[in-house]
Amino acid sequence: MRIIEAPMRAITQDGPGGPEVLRLCELPRPVPGPRQLRVRVRASALNRGDLLQRSGRYPLPPDVASPLIGVEVAGEVEAIGAEVRGFQPGQRVFGLVDGGGYAEACLMEEGMAIPMPPGWSFVNAAAVPEAFFTAHEALVELGGLRAGQSILIHAGGSGVGTACIQVARAVGARVFFTVSTEEKLRRCLALGAEAGVLRTGQDFAQEVPRLTQGAGVDVVADFVGGAALARNLSVLKFGGSLLLLGVLDGMEGALDVRQVILRRLQLRGMSLRPLPLEEKVAVTRRFRERWLPELAVGRVRPVIDSTFPLERVADAHRRMESNASFGKLVLEL
Repeated sequence: MRIIEAPMRAITQDGPGGPEVLRLCELPRPVPGPRQLRVRVRASALNRGDLLQRSGRYPLPPDVASPLIGVEVAGEVEAIGAEVRGFQPGQRVFGLVDGGGYAEACLMEEGMAIPMPPGWSFVNAAAVPEAFFTAHEALVELGGLRAGQSILIHAGGSGVGTACIQVARAVGARVFFTVSTEEKLRRCLALGAEAGVLRTGQDFAQEVPRLTQGAGVDVVADFVGGAALARNLSVLKFGGSLLLLGVLDGMEGALDVRQVILRRLQLRGMSLRPLPLEEKVAVTRRFRERWLPELAVGRVRPVIDSTFPLERVADAHRRMESNASFGKLVLEL
C-alpha cells in the first residue's frame, strides 16, 4: 500500500525582489536519496546569502539540491535513504543543507548531519553551522590564526562576526573589530574582544595602527568586499593575511600589487556553499572535532538576536537588512 505523505509548509517567492516577494505555501515533502536524511525542520537560521538569493543576486551552483532559500537547520530525522547507517528517524540533528531550509522538511546529506548535544534547543543549534564553520575555516584553516597573533574582524556584530570573535579568543589571539553602533561595540567587547572601531565615525585604517602601537594585525577577516581592499591591506603586518569572506559593499577594489609583493601579504577567499560535497563533509568533520565540544560545554556559543515564526519570514529579512541585529536571526517552525 502506497503511503501518501502530508504536504509541508514552505517559503517560495514571486520572482526576485524585496521581502514582499516571499510567500508561504504548501509543497510536497522531498524524498531522500540513498545517502540523505529528510529532516523535520524545527528551526532555520537566516544568512546574508539568503537575502542575495531572494533578490536574484546570488547565482545558485548548478547542482543545488533545492532552489528554495535556507541553508542551516535543526530538527528531527523524519526519513532516511536506503544507504544511511549513522542516523535513525526521531534523532535530533543540525547542520548545513543545500537549499530548502525555509520549510517544514528538507534534505540533508548524511555526511553533513551532526547529532545535537543533550540540552540544546533547536534555535541555538540552527544558529551554529554557517557561523562557526566559517569562523574555523577562515581564521584557523586559511588564516593560520594562533595564540599571540592579532586579528581585525569586520562586521563584528553579525552572526559570523560574533562567532569569529569567540573563535579568535579561544585560540589565544588579540581581537579587534568594526561595528556600526555603540551598543554593538559594547556587546562585542563582552564576547572577549580587546577593542572596536565605530564605522560611523572612525576610520579603521587609522584606528588599528593606533590600537596596536603601530604594529598592525596578522589577519583581517573582511565581509565587506572590494570597497575596503586597500585599507585592509594597509593595516596588515608584514606577511599578514587578508581573508575575503563577503561582498556586501562591492565586487571590485583597487589593489596595490607592489604592496602585496614587498610586504609578502596573502589574499585568500572563501565561501562554503559552492564547495563540492566532499569538501563540505570535511569542513563538518573539522568543526565537530574542534568546536562541538567547546559549544557543548558553553565555552563558545551562538549569539541569537531574535526569532520569528515561519509566516513572518519577510519581517525577519527586513530585520537583517536593517543591520540593526546583533548575532543570528532564526525562524522557528
